[in-house]
Amino acid sequence: MKEMPFTDRRAFLSTISVGGAAFVAGCSGDGEEEAAASTNQGETDTATEDGLDPAKDVDVDRIAADPRDIPDPVDWDEPRHHEVEMTTEEVTAEIEPGVTFDYMTFDGRVPGPMVRVRRGDTVTFRLNNPEDSQLPHNIDFHAVYGPGGGASDTTIAPGESAEIQYQATYPGVFIYHCAVPNMDHHISAGMFGAILVEPEEGLPEVDHELFFGQHELYTNGAPGEEGHHEFDIDAAKSQDSTYVCLNGEAYAFTGDGYGPVTVEKGDRVRIFHSNGGPNHISSWHGIGNVWETFYRDGDLVSEPDRFVETAPVAPGTVAAAEIDTPVPGPIKLVDHALTRVVRKGMLGVIQVEGEEEPGIYNGDP
Repeated sequence: MKEMPFTDRRAFLSTISVGGAAFVAGCSGDGEEEAAASTNQGETDTATEDGLDPAKDVDVDRIAADPRDIPDPVDWDEPRHHEVEMTTEEVTAEIEPGVTFDYMTFDGRVPGPMVRVRRGDTVTFRLNNPEDSQLPHNIDFHAVYGPGGGASDTTIAPGESAEIQYQATYPGVFIYHCAVPNMDHHISAGMFGAILVEPEEGLPEVDHELFFGQHELYTNGAPGEEGHHEFDIDAAKSQDSTYVCLNGEAYAFTGDGYGPVTVEKGDRVRIFHSNGGPNHISSWHGIGNVWETFYRDGDLVSEPDRFVETAPVAPGTVAAAEIDTPVPGPIKLVDHALTRVVRKGMLGVIQVEGEEEPGIYNGDP
């Protein structure tokens, strides 16, 4: 068995500014910082008794979807017809360096691609399950009136395809996910995404839009333990997650991953946060910022909440928020169940570039 000792993981985390007490200090007072330092002394992550098989060869170098890869905003004012096609892909990729896992995906990425339409539009949707797949799959759109949100008519074995047509009758941003009987495994392994049904009047203009997906991985290894991690049904039953990921990987959008998402000071940014789960509620928080406008539970037509610090996003829900960026520096996107950040991978960074604004924030007065 090869396990990453806690001291090594803490060194790794410190390189992305979230290690142990250093992370907690960014969110709390000195007393909590001292408590965290004391708690972390000599601690190790729990490893499996029998060890893991060696890491597998990967099918893709990257499983994490680019959060900037979002369809353009709606710019039409009459109902349209859209043809949307997705293919289920079962692939092996890394959760973090040296740690592999067998993912299930829509179009080979986590989360699956965002679908964007306008209320009243009609969608013809086609789902393909390749012959080399090992399992049946389907798709349940929470934006669809119909049996299983379409799941009943899109359940297909390897080598099959299915097609449905639906009208986007109600506005909002909604999750979609695989809904076969063992859906907890399929969703955990990456089979979820979002469909955005814009209101007839559209959404307010912003400078950037980003789409992230949070989910848990339940494996037979410990966080950071090198080798191939298999899905662990007992861990899933007890909701004892090994990793809590943002877009399928641990710490993907940090300096040690693919890098932060960069924006310019003064930009207004809309973020869609899809919680695939399948089990954990996300306490969604942006360190160093606030959800200036928050669309709770994907509701885009009611009066939004304002200046929300931390918001619950239930599994099976997509929330949306808009933030302002008046000062430069990192905005850390986390689940404020902070063990998931410090030990399980749930962190992404938006880096705001620009000149200092000491009238708003001065780190050395």
